[in-house]
Amino acid sequence: MLAARMDDRLESGMSDAVADGASTAQGKSMEELVSLCKRRGFIYPASEIYGGLNGFWDYGPLGVQLKKNLADRWWRDMTLTPPTRDGEAVKIVGVDSSIIQNPRVWEASGHVGGFSDPMVDCTETKFRYRADHLICLGEKGDTSGQIYVHVEDDDESYAAARKKLDKYKKRSLGDDEIDTCPFVSLSAEERAIAVGPHAKAPGTLTEPRAFNLMFQTYVGATASEDDKAYLRPETAQGIFINFGNVVDTSRVRVPFGIAQIGKAFRNEVTPRNFIFRSREFEQMEMEFFCHADDAKQWLDYWVEQRKRWWMSVGLSEDNMIVRKHDDDELAHYSKNGAGTYDIEYRWPFTHPGFGELEGIAHRSNFDLSQHKEHSKKKLEYFDQERNERYLPDVIEPAAGLTRGVLALLCEAFTPDDSRASKVVMKFEPSLAPIKAAVYPLVNKDGMPEVAEKLVTELRRRFGHTGLIEFDAKQSIGKRYARMDEAGCPVCFTIDGDTMSDQTVTYRDRDTLAQDRIAIDQVPNWLGDKLGA
Repeated sequence: MLAARMDDRLESGMSDAVADGASTAQGKSMEELVSLCKRRGFIYPASEIYGGLNGFWDYGPLGVQLKKNLADRWWRDMTLTPPTRDGEAVKIVGVDSSIIQNPRVWEASGHVGGFSDPMVDCTETKFRYRADHLICLGEKGDTSGQIYVHVEDDDESYAAARKKLDKYKKRSLGDDEIDTCPFVSLSAEERAIAVGPHAKAPGTLTEPRAFNLMFQTYVGATASEDDKAYLRPETAQGIFINFGNVVDTSRVRVPFGIAQIGKAFRNEVTPRNFIFRSREFEQMEMEFFCHADDAKQWLDYWVEQRKRWWMSVGLSEDNMIVRKHDDDELAHYSKNGAGTYDIEYRWPFTHPGFGELEGIAHRSNFDLSQHKEHSKKKLEYFDQERNERYLPDVIEPAAGLTRGVLALLCEAFTPDDSRASKVVMKFEPSLAPIKAAVYPLVNKDGMPEVAEKLVTELRRRFGHTGLIEFDAKQSIGKRYARMDEAGCPVCFTIDGDTMSDQTVTYRDRDTLAQDRIAIDQVPNWLGDKLGA
């Protein structure tokens, strides 16, 4: 758990965004990656010219295309060409539900009453912490001294707390001499002498209090409490409340899925680690409806399918694990189910450990049951084959599109001191935001005109999958370096020989190999490389 940071302060943010996670994994630095994202137009701090806003990010020309490519791949592989089971395609359809729903939706789902984190403020530093992420550190048997508070499971903050404690005791304490306990379990007297992770004086941490993570808004012109609504904290509920509509209007039969990609909003206490945890993000969720008797089989099926999918978009199997939740981790909707699994990725800021990329949960029939009860509508499904009416169970593969983009960026980021750029972004070619670059060697002698003609042809064929770069300025080496940082799989160069023999030079991003190819073969050659 990385060090907690201030909640509601403005920050210009690219350096602050990685202040808690500039560690390296396999030579990969989050600080360097975030810098590249800004420099090459992947991701910018939101409203940067006004100082930024913590937890919000804007996507630049390359970032928005990378995100679109990942979303399009997920949509294609979930709804247009879904996976098969026993030789038959799994049936999945799509919806796009409203960001703002009737507030009773969130009352039924439990978000209004239970979607909150315990929050603690520091009156000295103005930092805000999740109370369940704080533990207290002190000498065994000594209740008279100050208690030092740090963020749970973070080596750097633990070391800092140990240093403070040793300094206070004027000696180095061994592990067998130290007591730790959760901050939330302290008495009022003990909290009065607790020192926050970034504070100097004791007694500056407030009592824990509930902090609802939903953003509130108002619908209509009156703006009274009767008009209060919420920005959705997840896309799943928009699927559940449309279950009956989909069954009534589509030729779907259980088992089947409903997929959705869309934005969600959570007023996180401590957004951190670049776009890993932000307050505005996008999700790729699918709710798969099945009979309760078949739920365990479908859960196992989707766990395997989703891991394979992440590998298909370029994530290394060595950087992923599948972890089953312990009983005490299960969400309320999964308590009576077959379990929940996380596909975890080895992020640079969790190295050598892993952090969540996607969750696959058996939600039982909790959500449909809740909406049936609160709406007083009949949501049961009539199964003709079983001659049975029931509320289906649900298997939910829920992935963060935003977090998926970060995983692609982390995986692609490859330091290489032998290159002029010192780094290359090795995206899986079909996901790369720039599919190809076409460069005239010099900006004269008819080369730009030939290059522009080829660019037009490539854009006509591949423009729906990404950008085709054209640039006639700077040295060819600098142009290649820019494409290495952008992750462009291949560059085609129009040179003097092109004018006589109608061939071009291609340069491969990963191998740096260069060879010649007939200019009229470029579209098909590129199509093979991109799998398009």
